[in-house]
Amino acid sequence: MKNKGVILLCAIIGLLTSTARAADIAGEWHAEFDTQIGQQKYLFSFQVNEGRLTAKATAEARGEKREVEFKEAKFEGDTLTFVEMRKFQDNQVRIDYSGKVIGQEIKFTRKVGDFGTQEFVAKRSEPGAAGTSGPANAGERPRRATGFGGPIVLGPDDKPAFDDPPEGFDRKRDSIPHGKLEMIEYDSKTVGTTRKMQVYTPPGYSKDNKYPVLYLLHGIGGDETEWQRFATPDVLLDNLIADGKAEPMIIVMPNGRAQKDDRAGPNAMATAPAFEKFERDLLDDVIPAIQSRYSVQADREHRALAGLSMGGGQSLNFGLAHLDTFAWVGGFSSAPNTKSPGQLVPDPAAASKQLKLLWLSCGNKDGLIRISQGVHAFLKENNVPHVWHVDGNGHDPTHWKNNLWLFSQRIFK
Repeated sequence: MKNKGVILLCAIIGLLTSTARAADIAGEWHAEFDTQIGQQKYLFSFQVNEGRLTAKATAEARGEKREVEFKEAKFEGDTLTFVEMRKFQDNQVRIDYSGKVIGQEIKFTRKVGDFGTQEFVAKRSEPGAAGTSGPANAGERPRRATGFGGPIVLGPDDKPAFDDPPEGFDRKRDSIPHGKLEMIEYDSKTVGTTRKMQVYTPPGYSKDNKYPVLYLLHGIGGDETEWQRFATPDVLLDNLIADGKAEPMIIVMPNGRAQKDDRAGPNAMATAPAFEKFERDLLDDVIPAIQSRYSVQADREHRALAGLSMGGGQSLNFGLAHLDTFAWVGGFSSAPNTKSPGQLVPDPAAASKQLKLLWLSCGNKDGLIRISQGVHAFLKENNVPHVWHVDGNGHDPTHWKNNLWLFSQRIFK
């Protein structure tokens, strides 16, 4: 009987302890951390009712606020977990949060899809604290957290190689000749279906002339329209050609997701294997289709490959593996699909002789910068000439547009 009483007492103590712990999480907690779109501020609000956790937040980035209702919220012991669904590159990306409560702090790990993780600390807000305006103690500096994809550690080489474009560089000018933008179809033997790609031809395009070609690849959530939506390559090139800063060229924007249903869908990350398969579609189907339809210079010296994020990784993977096909290669904030530097450039001496230009760029607020930093370090160590351009942006369209403007002025010359 005595033993039963002890067991019952322990159970009651355990229940009370659990309830007390659950009550400790209730209230508001503030955090600031760096992401792919710059610094974000979150004011988390947690409530526990009969063991069930409700989690919400007011988030602020770039001066804009939004309300977040987290899903799958759980709180057990000193650990809480919940999920945020966030739109990224026109697709819903799952962001998983896991936090451990330690006194008046919650140490969080934030996993953004398959791109990587970051860590940050949320602190309990004092009663009457002013929303997401800052820490409760005015003199306290927010702890710098990791950026989108992982920690951001900048070195002495991580600086701009060129100035940002001037204001108005991306503005359409009515006073100059304009090229043509069209959507075309081609038969893909690799995928086994008819596929689409967008093609820009420069002002005054004529079959009496032959033109170099830039193949431009999109990111994980994009398609053949993404570059046009993010960067208006036709406007950039019209302006540069009119100013005598870029060679008249054809730009081909294919769909780098080589599968029959090539839309990103609700889970773009799940389509990653199709990006690897695109290597054969590009070489065996896209390039031949362009060469049969347009008046092009069909040699490596007049063929370039570049891309953003996932497309940046593709460009480095495919371009450096096929230097008999591409002499100009660019990766803008390349994603984790990028191969290791030793795999990308197994013979540095041969690559140095064959490359006309190898362009690497990333923003200093982009948590994926470690990928491009690793490639840059390898190239530098092995004396492979290249451009390493680090600007002040994140993993965002501004970086991609600016680098397309810079890159396109330096190819085919």
